[in-house]
Amino acid sequence: MKKPILLAIILISLQTSAQSVFGYWYGTANVNVPSKVNNYLIELVLQPEKGSVKGILNYYFKNSFRSLRVKGTYNATTRELSLFDIPVTFYGSPINMEIDCIMDFRALLRVASAGSTLRGQFEATENHYTCAEINFTLGLNADASKTDSVIKAIKAFKETYQAWTPSVSDTLTAATVIQRKVVNYVVENQFKQRQEVISEEIEVESDSLKVDFYDNGEVDGDSISVFFNKELMAFSQKLSERSIHFNLVLDSLKSINELSMFADNLGAIPPNTALMVVSDGKNRFNIRLSSNFEKNATIRIKRTK
Repeated sequence: MKKPILLAIILISLQTSAQSVFGYWYGTANVNVPSKVNNYLIELVLQPEKGSVKGILNYYFKNSFRSLRVKGTYNATTRELSLFDIPVTFYGSPINMEIDCIMDFRALLRVASAGSTLRGQFEATENHYTCAEINFTLGLNADASKTDSVIKAIKAFKETYQAWTPSVSDTLTAATVIQRKVVNYVVENQFKQRQEVISEEIEVESDSLKVDFYDNGEVDGDSISVFFNKELMAFSQKLSERSIHFNLVLDSLKSINELSMFADNLGAIPPNTALMVVSDGKNRFNIRLSSNFEKNATIRIKRTK
């Protein structure tokens, strides 16, 4: 009787120790300060090695995009991940002047049938009273976490530090799309066959919105089609540092309007990712979208009463 129990314990132990942080992780982070709402949109690409882990951390904050190499340690037994000395933009920085907090990334891997998550916080290594903790939850994108994609993304990284903030020239549009239904039967049929994934729900104060799609930082050839309330508005639009711009009017007869991004391709580095900026005249929403050949990224828009 003892033998089966011992074998079961060994198998559980081996399964636990085999859990890895390898792959693409996406999510948001929030500053742990009362009455403050400051969202960081995060993409983390990790490749564990013997006794260590390396990767790339990309994040959006306010109007800036930053991308940098990270390295640290991962304990497969306790599932604790640590990344060290990461420059994180101070939440109180003005848009035109970034102030860095040097922080360590501490996370615990949680594995469930619904999906794997990394939960933890950025902790300041100095200036603890100024640089508040930043709590985060990142989910694993299993579809994107292919060995070749991860290795290619890390290998293709060219700089140890880079920052991108839209300038006046960047706000010029690569294309302005008129809000109307267009016809492309191939794209429409493929859109219906793919799973709809709700990336975010927002509340706006106006029926008229300005919507801009940008590449997620590194222009790698991503091309998208855009659907509004499941009707095609634009197809084969290439993402870049200049926006694909829509002046969008909500359907007042619907309690919730939907805006969807369809991946025409996966670019040089899968999956197809974009930064969508939505403005209602008073509020601005920066939303990171990810889609592939199986899933469409959708946001739900609700008009504030």
